[in-house]
Amino acid sequence: MDTRPEPRPEPRPEPRLDARWINGRLRRGEVPTENELRWFARGLASGAVTDAQAGAFAMGVCLRGLGEQGRVALTLAMRDSGRVLEWRLDKPVLDKHSTGGVGDAVSLILAPALAACGVAVPMISGRGLGHTGGTLDKMEAIPGVEPKVSEEALRRIVTEVGCAIAGATAEIAPADRRLYAIRDVSGTVESIDLITASILSKKLAAGLEGLVLDVKCGSGAFMKTDAEAVALAEALVGAANGAGCPTAALVTDMDEPLCPALGNAVEVAICLEIMEGRREVAPRLHDLTVALGGRLLALAGEAEGESEERVAEAIASGAAMERFERMVALMGGPLDLAATWRERLPKAPVVMEVSADTEGFASEFDGEALGLAVVRLGGGRTRETDPVDPVVGLTGVVRRGARVSRGDPLAVVHARDESTARAAAETVRAAIRIGEAPRLGPLVRERVG
Repeated sequence: MDTRPEPRPEPRPEPRLDARWINGRLRRGEVPTENELRWFARGLASGAVTDAQAGAFAMGVCLRGLGEQGRVALTLAMRDSGRVLEWRLDKPVLDKHSTGGVGDAVSLILAPALAACGVAVPMISGRGLGHTGGTLDKMEAIPGVEPKVSEEALRRIVTEVGCAIAGATAEIAPADRRLYAIRDVSGTVESIDLITASILSKKLAAGLEGLVLDVKCGSGAFMKTDAEAVALAEALVGAANGAGCPTAALVTDMDEPLCPALGNAVEVAICLEIMEGRREVAPRLHDLTVALGGRLLALAGEAEGESEERVAEAIASGAAMERFERMVALMGGPLDLAATWRERLPKAPVVMEVSADTEGFASEFDGEALGLAVVRLGGGRTRETDPVDPVVGLTGVVRRGARVSRGDPLAVVHARDESTARAAAETVRAAIRIGEAPRLGPLVRERVG
């Protein structure tokens, strides 16, 4: 008979509130404790954690992962690194977030459309990340608009107009502001844990009562496969619902740009045309906006089919445009944007058509390459401190499945000079494959929550 005492389990290491210790744990495949993650988030916000340590943390999470509990703990730690807003309004406080794609300007139409439907939308938005555009960069393409507003101004705009598309103040999730920029330049954008914590820390800090998530999937998205996109959607919905915010997600197609324009001022122009009632300029962008708005209103208790009709009517009737114009004016933009935007939006000095060199169907798109072409034109960032040029980009991007002949236009490049325009044109021509007629899938691939 073995009388030896049973071996005691190894004691769990005591948490150490030190960036090197926490990064070491990640490197060994261990999940930092809730207390350690809270300390790290506070250190990101205060500057006690250096850029090098933050980059090592992001890489460690990207490579090793945090698991479900660690993901929620990091989200809440980053939310609580700053101020959490409270609203006392007689209407639901709702919002939407996209994981990022090319030609994705839904927010600029959806926020004012929801406001016209009687919803408060304090839309805390971000800048471009990797090959995808940023909502704040698009807003800044409108002359005079300053989307970085104080909490007092945010409350005033939401109260008066019903929506505000603004950047997070210094007090809202400051840990995310630093980690977001570091992810962009350190090759750690795709981590589900970091994406979840980044998105939800800002959204939960905005005091929301409901959230809909647009999780992009395909060649122009960070998540290239349905399995990856559904996993992210489930992680986001699970974390947000676990934190007490009713949340649902749509997994949507990004195997081609959502609208025929990529860039800042050019995407704003498309949105304004849609808000003039011209759905035909970008039907996929319009229809996804309606679907997301309907799902969000359904979270607030409305029937989903009827709520989609309300969002579509707010766009078609001009009510969304009226709210957008008022919001822009309160953020420093022109008072008469609806009537004068064609003259006011900045334009590129060089415009160059990209023509097809063979005939067939526009069968496949390298969406990431198209997005990076805009970045190289100056419409995005390769370093955190890079300025963004609002005028550059692509327009008239051919629809997937369209038949083209040799010499037909595939897109139009908007650039500052001819050399960068020619380089972008070559990238665009290589990124759009001409071949057999493709099989086109649905715009909404999956619903989660």
